[in-house]
Amino acid sequence: DKEQVIIYTKCGFTVNGSLYEDGDVVIGGLFPLHFSPVSSLLTYKTKPPPNSYNYSRALRWMYTMTFAIKEINKRSDFLSNITLGFHIRDSCDDIPVSLRATLQLVNGQPESNLPTESIRGNLSIETTTNLGCAAVDRRVSSVIIGDAGSGVSMALLRSLGSFHIPLVSYFASCSCLSSQREFPTFMRTMPSDAFQIRALVQLVRYFGWTWVGLIGVESDYATFAIQLFLQESVHYGVCAAYTHFYPVDLNQQALDELLNVIQTKTSKVIINFSGESEMQGILREVQRRNMTGLQWIASEAWATAKSLWEKSGKLLLGTLGFAIQRADVIPGLHQHLTSLDPLSIHKTAFLTEFWEETFKCRLNDSINTHYHGEDTNHDRKTCKGTEKLDDVYSPYFDVTQLRVSYNVYKAVYLVAHALQDMSNCKDGEGPFQNGSCANPKNFRPWELLHYMKHANFSVLGKEVNFDLNGDPIAYYDLMNWQQMPDGSLSLVKVVIPEVQNFALQALQSVCSESCPPGFRVARRKGEPICCYDCIPCAEGEISNATDSLECSPCSEDTWPDAAREACIPKTVEYLSYYDVLGILLCATSVFGACVSLFVVAVFFKYKDTPIVRANNMELSFLLLVFLAICFLVGLLFIGEPSDWLCLIKFPAFGISFALCISCLLAKTSVVLMAFRARLPGSNVMKWFGPKQQRASVLLGTAIQVLVCLSWLLTAPPHANNNTNYHSSTIIIECVTGSEIGFWCVLGYIGFLACMCLAMAFLARKLPDNFNEAKFITFSMLIFFAVWITFIPVYMSTVGKYTVAVHVFAILASSLGLLLCIFAPKCYIILLRPDKNCKKKSMQK
Repeated sequence: DKEQVIIYTKCGFTVNGSLYEDGDVVIGGLFPLHFSPVSSLLTYKTKPPPNSYNYSRALRWMYTMTFAIKEINKRSDFLSNITLGFHIRDSCDDIPVSLRATLQLVNGQPESNLPTESIRGNLSIETTTNLGCAAVDRRVSSVIIGDAGSGVSMALLRSLGSFHIPLVSYFASCSCLSSQREFPTFMRTMPSDAFQIRALVQLVRYFGWTWVGLIGVESDYATFAIQLFLQESVHYGVCAAYTHFYPVDLNQQALDELLNVIQTKTSKVIINFSGESEMQGILREVQRRNMTGLQWIASEAWATAKSLWEKSGKLLLGTLGFAIQRADVIPGLHQHLTSLDPLSIHKTAFLTEFWEETFKCRLNDSINTHYHGEDTNHDRKTCKGTEKLDDVYSPYFDVTQLRVSYNVYKAVYLVAHALQDMSNCKDGEGPFQNGSCANPKNFRPWELLHYMKHANFSVLGKEVNFDLNGDPIAYYDLMNWQQMPDGSLSLVKVVIPEVQNFALQALQSVCSESCPPGFRVARRKGEPICCYDCIPCAEGEISNATDSLECSPCSEDTWPDAAREACIPKTVEYLSYYDVLGILLCATSVFGACVSLFVVAVFFKYKDTPIVRANNMELSFLLLVFLAICFLVGLLFIGEPSDWLCLIKFPAFGISFALCISCLLAKTSVVLMAFRARLPGSNVMKWFGPKQQRASVLLGTAIQVLVCLSWLLTAPPHANNNTNYHSSTIIIECVTGSEIGFWCVLGYIGFLACMCLAMAFLARKLPDNFNEAKFITFSMLIFFAVWITFIPVYMSTVGKYTVAVHVFAILASSLGLLLCIFAPKCYIILLRPDKNCKKKSMQK
């Protein structure tokens, strides 16, 4: 009818043809020799645009199938009792045309009701100018090799599914076809896109291209591919800057929409899931707009399409893409492709059109009525007959990139090996009901499918295996488009680690710059995961990798370095003997102890002099010894704290000062009571004899000892690593364990000092020569000044300075007692011996 005629005319046929060779088993073939840039739904209001043709590669695929079948038929060791035939038609890469051609294959019908002419033995071609019914029946095809497109293959499978006719595709890669529940009769020698997509994601991630554009033709192939890419990219931190689908009919409006998206987005890396024809239209518009700097990533459908280079020049320089596995050579194929003789060229419509389009001329008595472009075939000059294929380049003869052709070759051998396995079946051991076998020359399609599903064989020295979904094991070559010195294209197979061998357009394509070590990724709300801000790690945390999602806290004894990239040991702080402050305090402590001992020596030498005897010599000696101990106690606070040192120094401090103040209290009491005893009838001094004085000192000290014991037994002091004040510093300190215990010790010393000050105050009016009480008063005032100042300073300082304040208070108070009480006496003893006599001491 009219609609069918329009469809075929649109596809490129006013004269239609097919390749047929008879055999015991005829294998059907569908190849997109022609394709149309418009959809099948025509408006009938405007003239369709000029059609395109795909002869360069598809014609080679078609004749690779015929070559493989002829090669098998010549073998005596393989399918010796079966002759293979073929019935090959043009699918036009169009679903309606493909469905019609498929039905003709499975029904065994030729395309015309006109007689056929024999070509090369059994090879025949029929021609017609109408679409009438078949006049000559052909052997039905129980298996079909085709089609190239995923969408076309899906349509064919849904039509042939109820007949269980196997369909083996050589180029359909959509992962959707792996569903055995939906497409149980489908197999392919082309790997599923699931493997290619995973490889593409890893490829762009390897180069740091985390911000990529995804475009594709409106087809099941591109839709499923982009969907898979988006799912897989999440695991690798790759984001889609945009996704855009364009129609097969790439008119100017569709191109403008596509190119506007590409130009307005920041991504410089574009992955295109389409065929060669769609890519040609895109490149023309890119070239017209002079858009440069784009890094193209090719899907396997156009990863090796050299024809794109001829028209786009440097636009595709650096293109990367995964191409399907290549056969280095198929022995005999090149000779088969080039063995064209005038008879075959004149009588075979496919070859006639190929010849005329290659040399842009018209053969005499040409059966080709199909034309391309604006000029018609009748307007062309007549071929001279001197044309040579050696003078021109055509992908038809190019056997350097046998990829799809290799898939076609493997598909033929898949069917052949299934038939061989069927022939080897023994009755009673077969896979079907009651152990029956199928007849290799008269089988049902589903029986052949069973053997195809279990086929394992070797082709050209390489193993061919299929999984449960009918998909082959995936092998890809990473191809890089590089320019040769003469300007031609070189498809270079590269290996990922060898980055220096790559030619690339885009060096960077990211939404956000990578976060360096020391920072973490902070996602932007409502934006893809590749768009983020870099936030410095918090205090005490690091990140030692690029684009860290979280910062890791350092351990308790480590701290981040300045860049917050690594944890380094914290600075350890304590009052060390090697610090300048520690050295000064240590020297002062030793000096004070030496001075105290020097005074002891002086007093011992002049022990018989009045001034020594008059001031309670025994208590003076005890006081001097205890003062020396107080000076030396300061040394316990210097150096690295440890548990045993902490247990000693606080009690030593408290007890030593209790001894000193108790001695001063006893001395003050004796001086005061000595004058009270001069009153008539007073016998007070009998209570303040030497024994009582020693007892009072021991009693005053015993109370402090009990306080210290209670403290040590309940919550003893201990060493502690303090990181609360400075996160980058470990302060090794002695914690009191019990604050109550510490302040009780200090408070008791204050209590004794208050009593001593009160006693000294009562003795303030004693005669000048008996002025020890006055000196004790001054020493107590200094003592209180030091320790009252000590309390707020001690509470407000941290680390080694807290210890230094404590040691300073010990030394200052001890030095105050030593100087105020004993300096005047030493002055008289050493410098004014004339006053050190009984007469002077008795003067008023």
